[in-house]
Amino acid sequence: MINQGTNRMPFVVLCTVMALLLPWSAQSTEQQPDSAKLVRDIVDAPAEKLTFTQAKLAVDKFIDPALNEGEVRSEIDEMVVTVRKMLSTLPQEAAATDMEKMKALRAFIYEPGQWNDGEPFQYDLSDPFGQQPGAQQLSHYLKTKKGNCVSMPILFIVLGERLGLDLTLSTAPLHVFVKFTDRATGQTWNLETTSGAGFTRDSHYRKIMPMTDEAIANGIYLKKLSRQEALSVIATGILDNLLAAQRYDDAIAVADVLIEANPADAYAMAKKGTAYYRLLDREFISKYPKESDIPAGMLPRALELQRANQAAFAKAEALGWREPDLN
Repeated sequence: MINQGTNRMPFVVLCTVMALLLPWSAQSTEQQPDSAKLVRDIVDAPAEKLTFTQAKLAVDKFIDPALNEGEVRSEIDEMVVTVRKMLSTLPQEAAATDMEKMKALRAFIYEPGQWNDGEPFQYDLSDPFGQQPGAQQLSHYLKTKKGNCVSMPILFIVLGERLGLDLTLSTAPLHVFVKFTDRATGQTWNLETTSGAGFTRDSHYRKIMPMTDEAIANGIYLKKLSRQEALSVIATGILDNLLAAQRYDDAIAVADVLIEANPADAYAMAKKGTAYYRLLDREFISKYPKESDIPAGMLPRALELQRANQAAFAKAEALGWREPDLN
């Protein structure tokens, strides 16, 4: 979904799916805001107090303090104005429907025309998971018009919210997409924003991204997320950034907030387990080749980290999560 690397263990044995850590520079905790408080403020905020735009920019600003939020907001404002102009060419009754608004938004983003200077937004096949520094930020997506499975669905719901659409996020293994509800019919559709926001069946996601029946039944994947759960997906960028910056204690605290907001967030559970492993590696594995080399007085701490690592992954697996096969 966001950052693919996970670490779990039998003690002293590292089993890595893919250690793709983003090369942001670590800063001292004193120089950065309270990450857990920021995430809690985001996921707990009601819609009238925090839009999807504000939530995403708060996350992007945490990752890149130099971000010019005003420029991003202005560009989003201009995009909304353009989509509304596109709708104004339709008969009044058609322009007001959710389906026509969604189609206009989809055309604005993905179809070449005068509304986007003939340059539609595209899936960045060279970096589909958004692993390059800054690739998941809205500013990068707006500037390059190339996005990934994080920036693309988030921009869609950011714009859709401004148009009054009923949109939220959903997830598949290492993937985020959009759920659109047409209020005229009550029907909810999957929109695959990395592929033109086309309608996509659950069965298609299950075919190309294997997931257990338990994971679906427990709400890990394919669920129409509540607003709070969607905000927690947006805020996951902070968790990944903390892991990349080697701020493992802060990452654990943020993971706990995300799990509280969405008890089925197996991704946060796995990343919490990863953070515990990284602490264990930093404090013990890298220093003591064998478990018997650990000083007796330090062994309780090592065992505590080991158990916490295993418990985090066990909790995710109990919900039906499995480590994605990236081969």
